[in-house]
Amino acid sequence: METERTKPQDMDGTITDKEAEEYLAKVLQYLNEDPEREGLVETPKRYLKFMKEFLSPPDFKYTSFKNEGTDDMIVQKNIPFFSLCEHHIAPFFGVCHVAYIPNGKIVGLSKLARTVETYSRRLQNQERITQQIAERLMDELNAKGVAVVMEAEHLCMAMRGVKKHGVTTTTSKMMGIFFDESKTRNEFMQLIK
Repeated sequence: METERTKPQDMDGTITDKEAEEYLAKVLQYLNEDPEREGLVETPKRYLKFMKEFLSPPDFKYTSFKNEGTDDMIVQKNIPFFSLCEHHIAPFFGVCHVAYIPNGKIVGLSKLARTVETYSRRLQNQERITQQIAERLMDELNAKGVAVVMEAEHLCMAMRGVKKHGVTTTTSKMMGIFFDESKTRNEFMQLIK
């Protein structure tokens, strides 16, 4: 017996695109919108397409190279990112700063930005993204250390609730030498200013 809290499902437990579109049309109705209005007729389909695309970042391989003696800090700053708050499905966005100190190998520079994209293009929270990026880079590179700082504005705070816009939330994760040595950590923080 179907109740309000259950949903029709295919045999494998997933709902079809058509069923999902119908649910979104009902949400529009619940919000006193007319899903048959010209501007909204295709909105459920477009929204599902957006969510599928956004929540499916492209796969990539960590292309690495012998570091040829480079053992100094490598920093990539101001990597833009977008994510969706898992509590409100509202966007949050900002920049991410990533650094690592090689331990035998360096990574192709685009891979740092791709790692940020991989973990931010999910239903997430900023604290988790920061940690996941650092842990993944540490695992992939076997680096002497990894540092990640994220700065973001959360629309769930700006548009609803406390309604404070322009507020930046900063999270950080320091691993290896960045955690152990304040001199190295301070150098990174100076470089990303």
